[in-house]
Amino acid sequence: MKPGDQKSFSAEVITVLKAVADCMVPEDAWPSATNSGVLTYLERHAGEDSAAWTNIIEPGLLAVNAEAAARHARSFAELSADEKDSLLHDIQQERVRDWPVSSKQFFDTLLSLVIEGYYGSPEAGGNRGGKSWNMIGFRPGPIPGTRAPVEETDLPQRSFGQLRDRYDAVVVGAGAGGSVAAAMLAESGLSVLVIERGSWLRYGEVGSDHLRNHRLSKYGHNTGPALEGNSRTILLSGGEERITAPFEGDYHNNAMTVGGGTRVYGAQAWRFHPEDFRMATRYGIPDGSSLSDWPIRYQDLEPYYERAEWEVGVSGDGDAHPGRGKRERPYPMPALPRTREADRLARAAVKLGWEAGPVPLLINSVERDGRPACGRCGQCVGFACPTNSKNGGHNTMLVRAISTGNCDLICDTIVERIDTEAGRRATGVHLVQETAGSTQRRQVRAGHVVVAAGAIESARLLLNSVSDAEPNGIGNRYGQVGRNLQGHLYSGAYGLFDEPIQDGLGPGVSIATFRFDHSNEAGIIGGGLLANEFTRLPLIHWYRALAPEAARWGIAGKETMRETYLRTSQIQGPIQEIPSAESRVRLSTTVKDRFGLPVAQLSGSAHPESLRASAMLAEQAEKWLWAAGARQVWRTRAGNGLSGGQHQAGTLRMGNDPSTSVTDPMGRVHGYDNLWVSDGSVHVTNGGVNPVLTILALAFRTAENLVKQG
Repeated sequence: MKPGDQKSFSAEVITVLKAVADCMVPEDAWPSATNSGVLTYLERHAGEDSAAWTNIIEPGLLAVNAEAAARHARSFAELSADEKDSLLHDIQQERVRDWPVSSKQFFDTLLSLVIEGYYGSPEAGGNRGGKSWNMIGFRPGPIPGTRAPVEETDLPQRSFGQLRDRYDAVVVGAGAGGSVAAAMLAESGLSVLVIERGSWLRYGEVGSDHLRNHRLSKYGHNTGPALEGNSRTILLSGGEERITAPFEGDYHNNAMTVGGGTRVYGAQAWRFHPEDFRMATRYGIPDGSSLSDWPIRYQDLEPYYERAEWEVGVSGDGDAHPGRGKRERPYPMPALPRTREADRLARAAVKLGWEAGPVPLLINSVERDGRPACGRCGQCVGFACPTNSKNGGHNTMLVRAISTGNCDLICDTIVERIDTEAGRRATGVHLVQETAGSTQRRQVRAGHVVVAAGAIESARLLLNSVSDAEPNGIGNRYGQVGRNLQGHLYSGAYGLFDEPIQDGLGPGVSIATFRFDHSNEAGIIGGGLLANEFTRLPLIHWYRALAPEAARWGIAGKETMRETYLRTSQIQGPIQEIPSAESRVRLSTTVKDRFGLPVAQLSGSAHPESLRASAMLAEQAEKWLWAAGARQVWRTRAGNGLSGGQHQAGTLRMGNDPSTSVTDPMGRVHGYDNLWVSDGSVHVTNGGVNPVLTILALAFRTAENLVKQG
């Protein structure tokens, strides 16, 4: 928000706005809403979203004054505290007549904005001095004594004019899979070009706004793509398309910047279970699903899991979760220390007879490669790391790739299409970028093309790359490109305790159990992981973690935040999602991006077996919290919409049969000798865990095979 965006209100509106805001967050030992600077936040918001203020909030505020005059012959600001609260309660419950707008919509909209200003980032205008954070016990930065932010290795970029005409390999995407591919190929002596549609964002350029990040993106996010010219569409049941913006949930955005999702991820580094690779054989194929076995097994991937753990950097305890496949080496770093919450949950797991242990993380627990151990900051996932301790593509593999002198990086550039020859060989790529307001294009030839743009954009690129030999897009002779889109459904439970259970030490996630992964619990197909959750932002706590009947405003609402923030535990986890061929990526027929390319059109829904597994996991999360001594527990449930999100996978699945898959067991597009996929697109199933370690492992394997081919 910029100060110049602030809106001026009339004197009457200002007076009633201040009075209502201070009823929503009153003064006590801590500042009221207005004394905390919330009015500045509201003025800035009104400057950005004038329609909401003109159509809902301002008419509502004037109606509040009119209602006060009708009931008490005084303005709202002149009423007693009890009279104000009583009137606002009636407005919230829609017990007022002849309002110009829905009184509940007015109340809920304004309440959310007041809360955002009070508990949000001070830079946004409210929460002056971060006092509300102090009030509830939230610490955003690293532990005292930690040096932050630390210096990052700069990644030099090339311009259009500095590119070669030909490279041995072109890698599309600088995320987890693309960064590994770039390093392996460059270190083998190949000339490599990495093309990233997003920007190289240094730590200070990745935003820290609590309402614009990849954990809570109500108004935007802190990485790419830009909000204008990068939409997607949702296919509705009637065949129409609805446009969705990059920060909206159904866009299924992963961070589009150098490093991709690894720039801001939570960094859980799980291997898939051996049974994850043979789901169809173990469980059969549920009606309406496309569940299938992988063409490879766990033992094929184990050496590459090990490489990912050691070369990118994982902290953990290799003996903590037995039965999840043989390991040849331990993790290179010990697990991060257990949190207070994890200690409590560990004792409860013993009581229940469940095995539970640390969460492996792509985060330094000790100094490694010249970068420090985790600073335990309070806002990990969704943000860039202030101590540069998260191990992602941007600070590990891409650094290695560029240091060889064999790898060029170009950012803010789109690959429009892949050039092919007779539907059998990739010959290069067409690039487009916007520079100084003008659009520039050029072609680069390539000996190999590696697609690593994420499951949605990788599928979109292949579909946009039409030719006479493949009029429906690369690899799409059997209509398989873009199908089987999957991510992870999450469910779990919250528990409220009598005493503080949170110590505020990030990343927060610290203990997990696999008691319900492939356990045959209630005939569930697959199952998944249960773990405690990352540290919560204060606004996420207010929006998502308050008990259903908890007071959310007034003195009682303020007390709720004070009393529950450090006393609330959340346990949740992803389930092994059951894929469907109808959950898919197509090209929009009506919407194009800023360069004239059809955007991705998304469609599909969760399979009933996924919802059943998710409900089971929530029930078990509740059981764990009761055993830990919670005084109140409530469950969360997964929605039935399309699942993709930051764990998107499956759209270019690997297999032996070209009629039911897009890539072969090495990650190469069927029928091609030099066109490879190195991201979650190739996953046949997505595991009941975070998929990044599998993306990294497969990227090592694919790149190794590319180099062997020469």
